[in-house]
Amino acid sequence: MTSRVPVLLSTSSVFPERTAAAFQMAAALGYDGVEVMVWTDAVSQDIGALRGLAEHYGVPVLSVHAPCLLVTQRVWSPDPWERLRRSAEMAETLGAPTVVVHPPFTWQRDYARTFSEGLAEVEERFDGLRFPVENMYPVRMAGRQFVPYVPGWDPTATGYASYTLDLSHCAASHSDSLVMADRMGTGLAHVHLGDGTGEGRDEHLVPGRGNQPCAEVLRSLAWRGFTGSVAVEVSTRGAKSRSVREADLREALEFARQHLGTPSPVDA
Repeated sequence: MTSRVPVLLSTSSVFPERTAAAFQMAAALGYDGVEVMVWTDAVSQDIGALRGLAEHYGVPVLSVHAPCLLVTQRVWSPDPWERLRRSAEMAETLGAPTVVVHPPFTWQRDYARTFSEGLAEVEERFDGLRFPVENMYPVRMAGRQFVPYVPGWDPTATGYASYTLDLSHCAASHSDSLVMADRMGTGLAHVHLGDGTGEGRDEHLVPGRGNQPCAEVLRSLAWRGFTGSVAVEVSTRGAKSRSVREADLREALEFARQHLGTPSPVDA
């Protein structure tokens, strides 16, 4: 039985397998839909190819992750606004209500300077879509820590219309996901479900294998009035075989469905 909150499979969760494999596994395992991570795989950039995969496997695209990663800075265009616009057009065409966005990198000075105003303009232009800004984390290298985002890794400190709560990123930033969800408030529109141990790097563990309150966050969504979707975003790059990868993704889906189906009381 499908949960009231759709549980999506992020195409990043099958890496190093390609985008098409995510649709195949989402269908086989019973996910409600797919979140497309737009990256260097040509299929992830092709609306027609994605529509064909969704129709073939009977799994809709319900979220698009704009190409905000370091490795995707040249996907479609070097202009971040053009990348966001094309992500929005992809989502609108495919019927996905959500476009996930990262805060600007520190070196994207022009983009960062107008990010809040520009994002509001994009939201107005693509009425009906939500552009939830994702919480990130400080980066630790060689014993030093720096924040590669402007004005910071925590979007609630600036304030946006909607947010994506990434639980693995909470672990990497030594934050509590429940506290972050509280700060996001009614703007919480999307969840990236993964886990972490808080060791200072972005782990994207299968939920339940780290120290984040993944179950509690999922159980709290009902009384928060959450109307968005939950995307499983875990790392399976270390899986020795397709069957091991599928077992991890099945476990993550079962975890999500179990805890989404057992809401917490309002005063919990």
